[in-house]
Amino acid sequence: MTGSAISKAVCKATTHEVSGPKKKHLDYLIHCTNELNVSVPHLADTLFERTANNSWVVVFKALITTHHLMMYGNERLIQYLASRNTLFNLNNFLDKGALQGYDMSTFIRRYSRYLNEKAMSYRLVAVDFTKMKRGVDGVMRTMNVEKLIKTLPIIQNQLDALLDFQANSNELTNGVINSAFMLLFKDSIRLFAAYNEGVINMLEKYFDMKKNQCKDALEIYKTFLNRMTKLSEFLKVAEQVGIDQGDIPDLTQAPSSLLEALEQHLASLEGRKIKELSTATRASTLSSAVSSLSSTGISLSRMDEKEDDNRLKVRRVHSPLPLYSIFLRQTSMRRCGTTWSFISVSGVFSFSTCSVPNLTSDLFNLQPTFNPHIHTVQSNNNAWGDIQPQTNTHTPPYTQTHISTQINSDSC
Repeated sequence: MTGSAISKAVCKATTHEVSGPKKKHLDYLIHCTNELNVSVPHLADTLFERTANNSWVVVFKALITTHHLMMYGNERLIQYLASRNTLFNLNNFLDKGALQGYDMSTFIRRYSRYLNEKAMSYRLVAVDFTKMKRGVDGVMRTMNVEKLIKTLPIIQNQLDALLDFQANSNELTNGVINSAFMLLFKDSIRLFAAYNEGVINMLEKYFDMKKNQCKDALEIYKTFLNRMTKLSEFLKVAEQVGIDQGDIPDLTQAPSSLLEALEQHLASLEGRKIKELSTATRASTLSSAVSSLSSTGISLSRMDEKEDDNRLKVRRVHSPLPLYSIFLRQTSMRRCGTTWSFISVSGVFSFSTCSVPNLTSDLFNLQPTFNPHIHTVQSNNNAWGDIQPQTNTHTPPYTQTHISTQINSDSC
């Protein structure tokens, strides 16, 4: 699998056509992330180079393609992105010349900040929060207090960046921004599910925490309530633009009496004179709160499972080795009309030898057993892609000949 084929696929996924990246090009790039002879740094750098384009369409589609690969590609891609000192530097991006250029440039800046934050989260905890094991025996539900208080603010930061996209229904006017919104919608459900489970775990442990831990936990819970409100507003936009109400989870808030109980307990630990609730009342309030948040968790999981049921069946591949070789030979390639020359390099890329911190030890390793697979994107029958349920069919594994035929059939 040559670098020129990857470059061409990236080019074709990020054309000037005002629509989301095409299914066949995304499928090919996902396939590339699972091939050990493919240079992930080269793939990532090619996407970064497309974000240097002046067109909002090209830049937006490069971000969408990157996000899609982070979600459905092999984990070594997000590992590489997390290992970089810089990712997308689009804070000043502005397309002044194109139709919708000003409006879409605003969303490009916000979207790039979210992808940067998503990679940073992985860098800090060595796991993608949207893919971690959930449930009563999941990562967030079984985490100890010390790790929990460090981890929940990281999830909060990523969720904040996602919700800062702030698109209203009347601003989702083309297939490009619609594609980005759909990926954010899916991430929001999975990310908040992990967040919700962490908060449940924290509340169950709250009355046994030390004073400083209670103080931190109380602030985390107050922030959680605010984020739940913001997520509800985000989901309302999703419903307004046509996402089926059955695909939108119900968010059930804990009773307000819980916040009062938490504040009273902290006050008693700090020695302030205050009438504290009885043990029985406190236990009842906590039980009611956990039940409410558990209902939210069930609703979130149901939405996630529904998408999995609608996803086309894919074949699994073996996990990649922790080290993989990068061989760049002296060559030249055509990349969207420009010839690039590569210096001959032969070496081994290892995350543990990068100049950036070790991903598995920056904070702590939350990494579950990872089974990479090739995800096949559903056909986009409309500007919103895969909102409508699809019938499961088996797609045969991609071969180089099959992909090359598809790629070469279109013009860049």
